[in-house]
Amino acid sequence: MKISRSTGYALVAVGFIAQHYKDGAVLAARVSKEYDIPLEYLLKILQQLVRANVLRSKRGPRGGFFLAHPAEEITLLQIIEAVDGPMLSHMHLAEQTNNAPFSLKMEVVCQTATEEVKKLFSAAILSDLLAE
Repeated sequence: MKISRSTGYALVAVGFIAQHYKDGAVLAARVSKEYDIPLEYLLKILQQLVRANVLRSKRGPRGGFFLAHPAEEITLLQIIEAVDGPMLSHMHLAEQTNNAPFSLKMEVVCQTATEEVKKLFSAAILSDLLAE
């Protein structure tokens, strides 16, 4: 499994926004500067998070980004899937091998591994990760 750079930036940005929610909306430029993330790239990622209802955005002088839900309700899986799409096992070994028994067993292992990773990321609650 590989987590994309975009997803890494999303995780960092959501964590930063969650830490600073008491200050109001957080500017993308602030996150960009703090973690040396290219601003235009970050803005695209933040918009994906808005579309996935992880973040909300507000335009204008007091605008920026903030959590769409309390940190206690946001999981790492939601953030990851907002950027990279659904976490699925894309193995089609059985199809490639005309349902050879070994390939069917391999697909089961890959599917099980994917489900376990999803469970782990679903159990990782943003508020828990922010606690010191």
